[in-house]
Amino acid sequence: MTADHRGHYLDTIRSALSIIVYPIQYLVSFPFSAGNWLGENLVSRETLLEENTALKHQNTFLKAQMQQFISLELENMRLRRLLDASQKVAERILAAELLSIDLDPFSHMVRINKGSRHGVYEGQPLLDAEGVFGQTVHVTPWTATVMLISDPRHSIPVQVNRTGLRTIAAGTGAMDRLKILHIPNNADIKVGDILVSSGLGGVFPIGYPVARITQVSPDTSQPYATVVAEPLAQLDRSREVLLVWRTPVADEESELAGDKP
Repeated sequence: MTADHRGHYLDTIRSALSIIVYPIQYLVSFPFSAGNWLGENLVSRETLLEENTALKHQNTFLKAQMQQFISLELENMRLRRLLDASQKVAERILAAELLSIDLDPFSHMVRINKGSRHGVYEGQPLLDAEGVFGQTVHVTPWTATVMLISDPRHSIPVQVNRTGLRTIAAGTGAMDRLKILHIPNNADIKVGDILVSSGLGGVFPIGYPVARITQVSPDTSQPYATVVAEPLAQLDRSREVLLVWRTPVADEESELAGDKP
């Protein structure tokens, strides 16, 4: 040992033995190393899966919140437009919201959250931010049923805003289509003309926008032309509406227009 210590005669032998022994040491320690490696990787994988799941849930939650924000933004825009429309109305008004719609495809009816306790009465006209929406046909203390102007049973006296020509706009059962009755083939009416309420009939005050002419087809075989208009009110999208009360001023205007004898 003294000679080995001083002369390092066994270093070569030790090196050779270490090379031979290393694979045996590696094989002996492999199960422990593999176990530690698998444990660390499994824990890391489980952690990643948990984090991924949590992030997915958070992403879904944020998307839901974003949808609410978008909905609130759109509602705010609608309310602003409705407020702007209400400032143009001279009569007494009351805002209302739609509660439900009639699922009957042949009946265009909705229910609003205002009733007789709020002064609502049968036959009361309604507007949205764009134009005439409909009129009440049934009133309870807290709610009211509204017939849209597109209902096949509904008609409203109108006049062409450009010329003053008076006629009737009747519902067809389609949200985007009104038929304009009794227009002579030679009448001065054209696509793009705006129809407004004439005040005749005692329901709708004069001057409210109703529809825009989209088709004029004269028919020489018939006494009247085929005329179609599109409602200006967003009948299938509006959720906020305005209930309108007639004022003495509106009644006087209607009387001058020929509404009363």
